[in-house]
Amino acid sequence: MATVFTKIIEGSLPGRFVYSDEAVVAFLSINPLSSGHTLVVPREEVDHWVDADAALVAHLTDVSRSIGRAIQREWQAPRVGLIIAGFEVPHMHVHVFPAWDMDAFDFRNAATDPDPAELDANAERLRAVLDAPGDTPTAE
Repeated sequence: MATVFTKIIEGSLPGRFVYSDEAVVAFLSINPLSSGHTLVVPREEVDHWVDADAALVAHLTDVSRSIGRAIQREWQAPRVGLIIAGFEVPHMHVHVFPAWDMDAFDFRNAATDPDPAELDANAERLRAVLDAPGDTPTAE
């Protein structure tokens, strides 16, 4: 059975995409820890990150790093959080989000009913930064 992320990737569920290549996609979280919270997800359904091919993990990390740089530039956060949790959806994914303190890493603080217009605006902001020269993740 396809995961919710596969359904988003295939277009049968909506997603606010900010990046896509042949191996991974990135889209905004529907329960963000903070503005700009992005999920970087491989197209391939891999449940646990330790089971993924090393090249896929490396590429996922490279894309996450580029997204993180764009998030830091756009939201002026002192840090960019990166979490691989994997309990909420059985499809490997990386959470990348602006962080001002350790409370930013607590999923109990995630928005449960974010404003769709704000999510759309955040996706647009992030796409604009990623479209700037030098900020596009490398596709290998």
